[in-house]
Amino acid sequence: MGFDVNALVFAAAAVLAFGIDRYAGEPPVRWHPVVWMGRYLGWAGRRLAPVAATNDPDFKSFWLGALAWSAGAAIVCAASWALQIGLMALPDMLGPVAGGVLAALLLGLALKPMLAWAMLRSEVLAVETALSAEHGGSLDAGRERLSWLVSRKVSQLTESQVRESAIESLAENLNDSVVAPLFWFLLLGLPGAALYRFANTADAMWGYPGVYKGQNWAWAGKWAARVDDVMSWLPARLTALLLLVLAGGLSVRALRSQASRTPSPNSGWPMAAMAMALEVSLRKPGVYVLNEDQPPPCAADTLRATLLASKVVVALVFVVIPAIFLIAFRLS
Repeated sequence: MGFDVNALVFAAAAVLAFGIDRYAGEPPVRWHPVVWMGRYLGWAGRRLAPVAATNDPDFKSFWLGALAWSAGAAIVCAASWALQIGLMALPDMLGPVAGGVLAALLLGLALKPMLAWAMLRSEVLAVETALSAEHGGSLDAGRERLSWLVSRKVSQLTESQVRESAIESLAENLNDSVVAPLFWFLLLGLPGAALYRFANTADAMWGYPGVYKGQNWAWAGKWAARVDDVMSWLPARLTALLLLVLAGGLSVRALRSQASRTPSPNSGWPMAAMAMALEVSLRKPGVYVLNEDQPPPCAADTLRATLLASKVVVALVFVVIPAIFLIAFRLS
């Protein structure tokens, strides 16, 4: 099969995945690969993280976590690789047109669960609607809706802090749920996107610096947290740069300075870029303040944030398709 057909299939699959995300949303829970990943991680996590809280090194929990992560990653990579190999054989079996169209459609369907832009946008806007008195909302309703998006405690957050948290989650997950999976799909195909989604889900479930829900993840989740840091490093910075460029080109030096204020080596980049682009401050009480000289966001800023993030998603399509052909040409 010529490289042109391969490139067309991969490019079409990426576009189709966004189209499916836009018009069909998430697949049913029982058929969702990320839900399957979460179930495995939940099952393994209940068995590897100790209950006792201690500051002492716990190498046993560390290596158990690393082995459990590696076993899950191996299953995810093997399954997605086998599926991709089977799909990419369709043009040879059915002809370049019929087989290519079918391969692109099925590959797009397989890629879609690794992306979650429509759901992310909807949930962020739902927080703002829940806060809005015009829509019968309240602060308590906003806090409740925010709890669907973040793991932090929301019961004491003010209205501004609820809104800040929603916008921060939008910026961070723009990378985690859109840019990074597509980046790894571009480099390694479906196995790359699936491996990233597994790594990111593992970090979300295991990557806590201490006790969470009665289990000590300080060492048991360290491997998962570090792998996610590595796989998200470049995509997070690309996300931030796309936000800045589409907002009119702000200072990269200022972005770097703001991003360094967060404890995470990656999430601070898109969050700082979003704060600078919107000209608002974003903060996590007692942890960091981004763009502190600016006022906190108002209701209109949530909509502005989703519009800017939508521009990033559209821009990705125009970046990824030429990149797929370029990579295919270089490898041919």
